[in-house]
Amino acid sequence: MTIFSKIIAGEVPCHRLYEDEHVLAFLDVGPVARGHCLVIPKEPAVELGDLSDDAAAALGRVLPRMVRAVKAATGCAGVNVLQNNGPAAGQAVMHVHFHLIPRYAPVESDDTGFRFSWPAGQLNPHEADNLKAKITTSLSL
Repeated sequence: MTIFSKIIAGEVPCHRLYEDEHVLAFLDVGPVARGHCLVIPKEPAVELGDLSDDAAAALGRVLPRMVRAVKAATGCAGVNVLQNNGPAAGQAVMHVHFHLIPRYAPVESDDTGFRFSWPAGQLNPHEADNLKAKITTSLSL
């Protein structure tokens, strides 16, 4: 059982922002920025690919609504929507969750220091053809 399962069950308190039969959103207790919140499915699943279509669709309906609410409430300039899928991707709580991290104008006093690097490379055309074939074939699984 994860901390998120305990939160869903009401065993651990949280600052609930939104809840329906499939989704729960609440403030992160270790925020990276003011207004940082989490959006989680109530269905227990470790990785995004483990979710049922219904749970995934419910998340898809709630995420844009939560982003709009966070932007309106905080006045932030943007929002990072972050989902770490699996331990190799940095997932620490083994329950699907999305971080909504408000980003404020780069004013020194408001800068959270939250940064990530995006060392973009170039897609090799031959490798692209191979990956495309493998991924599209895997879509039918």
